Amino acid sequence: MAASERKILALDFLKPVTELENQITHLSDVVRQNNIDISEALECFQNDLLDLKQEIFASLTPLQRLHLVRQAERPTTLDYIPYLLDDWIELHGDRGGADDPAMVGGIGKLDGYSVVFIGHQRGKDTKDNVARNFGMPSPGGYRKALRLMQYANHFNFPILTFIDTPGAWAGIEAERLGQGEAIAMNLREMFSFHVPIICTVIGEGGSGGALGIGVGDIMLMLEYAVYTVATPEACAAILWKNSHQSPEAAEALKITSSDLKVLGIIDEIIPEPIGGSQANPSLAADNLKKVVSRELRKLLAMNGEQLINSRYQKFRKMGTFYEY
Repeated sequence: MAASERKILALDFLKPVTELENQITHLSDVVRQNNIDISEALECFQNDLLDLKQEIFASLTPLQRLHLVRQAERPTTLDYIPYLLDDWIELHGDRGGADDPAMVGGIGKLDGYSVVFIGHQRGKDTKDNVARNFGMPSPGGYRKALRLMQYANHFNFPILTFIDTPGAWAGIEAERLGQGEAIAMNLREMFSFHVPIICTVIGEGGSGGALGIGVGDIMLMLEYAVYTVATPEACAAILWKNSHQSPEAAEALKITSSDLKVLGIIDEIIPEPIGGSQANPSLAADNLKKVVSRELRKLLAMNGEQLINSRYQKFRKMGTFYEY
């Protein structure tokens, strides 16, 4: 078992999986050292392990899903891009003196179509996370994203965004540099673009920091990803003055892909491998690419005015409900 897998299985709700895998590994070592043939028994154990994983991942609570997508091994924007795009290159800077590493973007080819990609970028370890501010963009990051989206709109390139942030940077310096204005400007401008926009929540989509690149014609979401107005910990602290009530907050917030599909916030759930995208990044990327390619072809059949009107109506319908 790889080191990355061991870290993933350190989660409390996966302890039964860890124990069974350790037993299978130990048994395999004994068999190899003593030249014993019990392949049928080992195969039976492997099937039991698969059944156990399926049972656990089918019943994950919202908070457990959040913990799963916060794992350092979960693929980030720059992990998916090489699988999705050909001849891609990262572009830098907001043309205002900043180049926020928590927000990445560039240009590449998807099935022969030139596209612009933008996404939040977390780190893989403590040093990398500090450099990328734990995936929390500054105003310069959102202005870099806007510059690339305006570039795409000017040259008629579709836009792909990848959401994976606990929220925008909330520091004093960010407020001084106009964090709220930068996000609001992105929201306004994304409604006006006449090119297709496909947004995908690949990990943790939190607050306005996620929405700053989340206005699109199609909203996709990986199966175990979460999308929320505030973290469960913050919600519990605000409502009950007790962050230990985060499990109740997570349930109430409706942060899972299945909840958000029912509410009409997202359009499609993309299946992940058992264990999450971190268990098999190439398979997860392949699933993502199939859906993005299909939706892009549909959107390219629409003209700019149709895209703008459809996008507007899509967001106007959100939040409607009926009283009896």
